Amino acid sequence: MDKLTRENLVYMLLSIILIVGGYWFLRYAYKVADSAPFSQEIVLVILGTIVTIFITAILLNKQTEVELKKEENIKFIELKTDMYLQLYDHLEQIVLEGNADVKDKNKLRILANKLAIISSPDVLTQFESFLDKFADVTEDDVVGRGDTNILMDELAELSVYIRKDLVGDLDRRQGIDQKELAKQIIDNSDALEQ
Repeated sequence: MDKLTRENLVYMLLSIILIVGGYWFLRYAYKVADSAPFSQEIVLVILGTIVTIFITAILLNKQTEVELKKEENIKFIELKTDMYLQLYDHLEQIVLEGNADVKDKNKLRILANKLAIISSPDVLTQFESFLDKFADVTEDDVVGRGDTNILMDELAELSVYIRKDLVGDLDRRQGIDQKELAKQIIDNSDALEQ
């Protein structure tokens, strides 16, 4: 049982105790005040105030919880986006320079480990495929024209999974066809093939 579930159970138990105990106390107080009608009205005002405070507290707690969860999700997506952009920037540098020396390969290995922390399993699987191709085409440390095309094709495939990881839920809610989107991403990459 996780912490949030335990907290919710404690709140629920305390709520039940408060409601049942409060009901019996106020019923008793209402009966005692039976001889003085003004006293009964005061008891009813107190009852209304307690119920209002209780409901407000529950709603504020839930709102705070939802806002914290939302902020956590935003931070995580920002972290993922930053990591993916670092990967793209590094690959851009390698392709533009036309070589991949030991330093470039080591930086890519470090980025691979960083991605292992934040990426979805689908991205990691596709990234492994990308790394295999990258190792094949950069075995001689040179990234030629044909090598670039191979890397760009693999990067386009990886981009499909990265997009799915970052905004896949949003795409689904908007009714965007995932297969058509993947085809478009790959076609865009192939458009300038050398």
